[in-house]
Amino acid sequence: MATRIGFIGLGIMGKPMCRNLMKAGFSCTINTRTASKADELVAEGATWAGTPKEVASQSDVIVTIVTDTPDVERVLLGDGGVIEGASAGSVVIDMSTISPSTTRDMSAALEAKGVDMLDAPVSGGDTGAIAGTLSIMVGGKQEVFDRCLPVFEAMGKNINLIGSIGAGQMTKLCNQVAVSVANLAMAEALILGAKAGLDLEKMLAAISGGAAGSWQLSNLAPRIIKRDFDPGFMVKLQQKDLRLVLGAANELGIGLPGVSIAHQLFNTIEAAGEGDEGTQALVKALERMSGVEAKG
Repeated sequence: MATRIGFIGLGIMGKPMCRNLMKAGFSCTINTRTASKADELVAEGATWAGTPKEVASQSDVIVTIVTDTPDVERVLLGDGGVIEGASAGSVVIDMSTISPSTTRDMSAALEAKGVDMLDAPVSGGDTGAIAGTLSIMVGGKQEVFDRCLPVFEAMGKNINLIGSIGAGQMTKLCNQVAVSVANLAMAEALILGAKAGLDLEKMLAAISGGAAGSWQLSNLAPRIIKRDFDPGFMVKLQQKDLRLVLGAANELGIGLPGVSIAHQLFNTIEAAGEGDEGTQALVKALERMSGVEAKG
């Protein structure tokens, strides 16, 4: 029998991910907090369900991708939640970026009902979600991962089982450390070049192909030069992730100074009312300090 997919959360990432599952031939029952966000997918053949419980009752694999830890707890364990509708033997795949320790607690609650869980946060932004090329980092049991691999393959390309439940979330936090500090490095390079009067497009072409090369230099820096701050990933969501990173660092008793600086600079972006802009808006904090704009 074909695997029936439930999909909860149709934001910048969730909608294209669900669409790719449908393109791969999966039948999808969907739910999201703002019902109008489901209209396009319903028109394309998805089935709307009024609650996460209703989604779960019609699905073998339930995928969630919502904003923050409390949102996942509400969707999975709250009134009308997945746990009330899921059958023994079904699988929950949470693809949000949330607390690793809370993930382990939710998995235990689901397991008591005979429901397996994988934590599978993603990297690659909206472009990767649309193209179906996301990196997916998974925590959970090997046999459950193997069963769900075709589901992952419809949404991503670089798919790795890291370890037991929670390992996917912790890996995503490591990813966000690398991403945010690379973003800061890219922004500082642009500011130095701008202040020195360089042609920023030529400067980028010169450094992007060498040891300085990064996803941020290749993808975000050209958007900054064009003054394009539309979100592939919003500042406010990056900040949510960095709070999780710093919380995990505190639990483990380690210092992460680079991330701390990026987080503080992003605070100033949010304070300026720019939290809905893309993470490339980090450069604005440096622009304001330096009195120069990184533009073509």
